Amino acid sequence: MKQSKPIGERKIIEIIQKNLAPMPQVPIPFGDDVSAYEISKDKLAILKTDMLVDKTDVPPHMTHWQAARKAIVMNVSDFAAKGVKPLAILVSLGLPRNITAKDIEDIGKGLNAGAREYDTYVIGGDTGEASDTVISLSVFGIAENGRVMLRSGARPGDLVAVTGLFGKAPAGLKILLGEYEATGKTRETLVKSVLMPQARLKEGLALGHTKAVTASIDSSDGLAWSLHEIARASNVGFLVESLPIAEEAREFAETNKVDLPKLVLHGGEEYELILTINPKLWNRAREAIGEIGGSLFAIGKVTAEKRILLKTPEGKRVIEPKGWEHFKSDPTR
Repeated sequence: MKQSKPIGERKIIEIIQKNLAPMPQVPIPFGDDVSAYEISKDKLAILKTDMLVDKTDVPPHMTHWQAARKAIVMNVSDFAAKGVKPLAILVSLGLPRNITAKDIEDIGKGLNAGAREYDTYVIGGDTGEASDTVISLSVFGIAENGRVMLRSGARPGDLVAVTGLFGKAPAGLKILLGEYEATGKTRETLVKSVLMPQARLKEGLALGHTKAVTASIDSSDGLAWSLHEIARASNVGFLVESLPIAEEAREFAETNKVDLPKLVLHGGEEYELILTINPKLWNRAREAIGEIGGSLFAIGKVTAEKRILLKTPEGKRVIEPKGWEHFKSDPTR
């Protein structure tokens, strides 16, 4: 029998959405990093849910403690991209029957460590039996109406910026999968970027106060795919003039003969913020990031031409919309 082609996460969401009654006057369009409900004229309840599944989201050598903490980071990163502080978290656990008490204790400690790292709390949840370990979070926060940094506000002429350099996490994953190698401090940095990811919450909150950001997304699905998401939501294009390459990723690529642009553009799991910024307010944005000890790298500009291009010494080339997608991507990539 001919095997059916994988549908893909985004197609699944599209099918489900078509079968849902749209809520009138929804404050944040379906498909952004978070959802919202208007609780007063000036305030929005900000809601987010995301799950970590052992088979697809937990690489080799990641402990239960690290996996539970990563589940927190995944969700907080989306709040960071909207400039909203997470206030409370609910957790639903799907656990296999053979899980040990020590494993469960480590999951609890990892959840608490992640929540307290971002100044929030786990306040309840649910548990059930499953064939694989699943950690599903629902996160709640409050934002001022009109102050959430959406994906849909980018305008031609805006600057494109990121809060960090790329390539470390996909390189670290290749090491953990045993495909490639690195040594010394480089290996330590690359592997740590996978096992102990960081959400850019301080950066997102600081930028949210500047009113300089016109569009924002977190980069967990990869730099290239995230740029395409903003482009679709804002009906614009991008010219990337310089790739934000981490030095450790460059060293890894040279040593292992790996395609460096592919590593940086299509890797995923980076949890940086990708932003478009009003050029007149660029200095305000940089000052706000500097005050909290963060970084902001300009990598290009928004264009009216609805293509996403990379400037290279040989000329401009198209950046394909490739990145991580459940039900399509290989979890051992």
